[in-house]
Amino acid sequence: MSKYDPAKIEKKWQKEWEKKKLYKAIDGKDKKYYALMEFPYPSGEGLHAGHVRGYTAMDIIARKRRTQGFNVMFPIGWDAFGLPTENFAIKTGIAPDKVTKKNTDNFRKQFKSLGLSFDWSREVNTTDPKYYKWTQWIFLQLLKHGLAYKAKATINWCPKDKIGLANEEVVNGRCERCGTPVEKREKEQWMLAITKYAERLHKDLDDVDYPDRVKIQQRNWIGKSEGAEINFGDIKVFTTRPDTIFGATFVAIAPEIAKKLTGKDFGIKTETEKENKEKIGVDTGLKVKNPANGEMLPVWVVNYVSVDYGTGAIMAVPADDKRDEEFAKKFNLPIVKDYKPAGFEDFGKKVIRYKLRDWIFSRQRYWGEPIPVIHCPDCGIVPVPEKDLPVKLPKVKKYTYTETGESPLASVPKWVNVKCPQCGGPAKRETDTMPNWAGSSWYYLAYLFDKKGFKNPVSIGNWKLEIDNFKHFMPVDWYNGGMEHTTLHLLYSRFWNKFLYDQKLVPTSEPYKKRTSHGLILAEGGAKMSKSKGNIINPDEIVKTYGADTLRLYEMFIGPFEQAVAWSSDSIIGPRRFLERVFALAEKVKPNGSLSNPDILEKTIEKVSNDIESMSFNTAISQLMICANSFEKEKNIPQKDFARFLAILAPFAPHIAEELWQKIGMKGSMHEAEWPTAQKLGAKGAIKIAVQINGKVRGVIETRVDETEEKIRQMIESSPKFKKYLTSPIKKIIYVPDRIVSIVV
Repeated sequence: MSKYDPAKIEKKWQKEWEKKKLYKAIDGKDKKYYALMEFPYPSGEGLHAGHVRGYTAMDIIARKRRTQGFNVMFPIGWDAFGLPTENFAIKTGIAPDKVTKKNTDNFRKQFKSLGLSFDWSREVNTTDPKYYKWTQWIFLQLLKHGLAYKAKATINWCPKDKIGLANEEVVNGRCERCGTPVEKREKEQWMLAITKYAERLHKDLDDVDYPDRVKIQQRNWIGKSEGAEINFGDIKVFTTRPDTIFGATFVAIAPEIAKKLTGKDFGIKTETEKENKEKIGVDTGLKVKNPANGEMLPVWVVNYVSVDYGTGAIMAVPADDKRDEEFAKKFNLPIVKDYKPAGFEDFGKKVIRYKLRDWIFSRQRYWGEPIPVIHCPDCGIVPVPEKDLPVKLPKVKKYTYTETGESPLASVPKWVNVKCPQCGGPAKRETDTMPNWAGSSWYYLAYLFDKKGFKNPVSIGNWKLEIDNFKHFMPVDWYNGGMEHTTLHLLYSRFWNKFLYDQKLVPTSEPYKKRTSHGLILAEGGAKMSKSKGNIINPDEIVKTYGADTLRLYEMFIGPFEQAVAWSSDSIIGPRRFLERVFALAEKVKPNGSLSNPDILEKTIEKVSNDIESMSFNTAISQLMICANSFEKEKNIPQKDFARFLAILAPFAPHIAEELWQKIGMKGSMHEAEWPTAQKLGAKGAIKIAVQINGKVRGVIETRVDETEEKIRQMIESSPKFKKYLTSPIKKIIYVPDRIVSIVV
């Protein structure tokens, strides 16, 4: 047999699978399975080795499900709006759409080289006007139902660049672009009323299969608290411990509340817990009455109370709260340790509060979906008519913001100045664009659109034409992605889905049945991979040197899937040598024969089957290696046994498995074959059957459950311990499956 040549094998089978459309999901076909991997942001650097881990894992799940008889939907697309491409355009002047096309072309080539079994007919791109017309349409539905509105909001502001910054653009309190300390500014922004769904987003986590750590992150962000709202004079405080009211010695308020009450700016800003290393405060000079005991308490503006939580004011009880205690000690405020507890509702009303705040949805940028509204001096905010969607991004000369900090779109008069759709008078388009979260909040639905769905004009009627697809494939059965997206992206997409569900536009309230997350692959030495550090591992080089199957195996074998692990260039040779040994095993394959140790294969089938479901890929591969070691000790390997081994290897290393499947004479593609089922094993991995010869029990043999009579006869005739009793030809054999075999000679 020829030497293992992955470069030749992998390209051959990738072309063949694509030609046969082997991985195309079929609308309307029964037994659906929707496997979803977070779609990538197509950066200029292309995929690095860390990305390969998650995509390979979901490919393994999808491949296994297909051979279990499922109609698998496993799509891919591009989350292509966002800051990196815009920043590149600002530096180079190259249009973002051109950069995006170049990047997505490269990503597509890389994905295909890895043998990932995506249904490429479903490919979507959030920057395609045929896609974002629907994103704009969903925004208009939110606007129509009172969930999209414009209001003043506190944003991150760079005073040098004169631009609003997303949270991810603020690093250690400074602008990521220029390093200037960021300020908080109030600015008119589009908001989405996600808070109206806070309780459902919290409660419905009970109904989904998410890891506990993911549910905890979601619930912490929503921040549901049951407590009481109590009036301390003109200040309302929220507390989860109204029973401690007799221990309150001062009232602490957020800077924004202090300014509203006094008209003064005290120079204090609210800090996060990470930033809040030192308690800072100023006495406002105000005093309020404690309704429990009538004492007048001083009101302090502090850096550890946020206007975004509760009422922006708390009753400080230093004896029962560490932060209050630290503050009280620093500013010599009283600490009352012995006080009587109060009844829960003695001095206030019972309320439920959430940390969650409405979603700031607009950005003053170019590279995003234009918000489809028009501002008319007479009619106010007017939605762009559905027939005029999409509102496309215009060409611009500069991708930087205007002098007043507005989006670059504001500098295109021909695009901005329009007629009001209602009165026909002069009006202006909204120049803010949507955040990069917008397109990713519904992309799992976009995959289900047929091609007509993207060509048809937007309307409720045309959306509902796609409902049959939604009903068939939704919800997503298994969704995998990075831990960094298990809070906001997950929350936002759940919110959009619930809204669409309420409008009878999707069939399920929750979009994802199951969610898992993978650990990072770090650079050698344990640092995070990054372009600036020059430590990125390019998968193209690994595929070229070792082959895609080796890279896939290595990434799954490197360590527990949910944990971060460091890359090791020295260790990748191990999986390559394993595949070379598997390739060589095919020389031993014969049409018939038997294994001397069959239960190793049965154990391997059982373990690999179970380990894939628990994403214990490293231990599954370890068991495959044990089985291969056992095969190497065999003189001959039965064709049917080696085929079963290849079937469970295939999700991990699809190219070599397909090549060997053909070489040993199996029919069709192995990726359409049936997933093997392990034979039931006894306590020792097999069952014992009594062997009776001419009426006397002469011993037992170990075999697998449901073994054929012919195989049992072969085992007895070849066994030295029974040969001495078989001195004459066998006249008759009676086999009671799994219990006894009786031979007459």
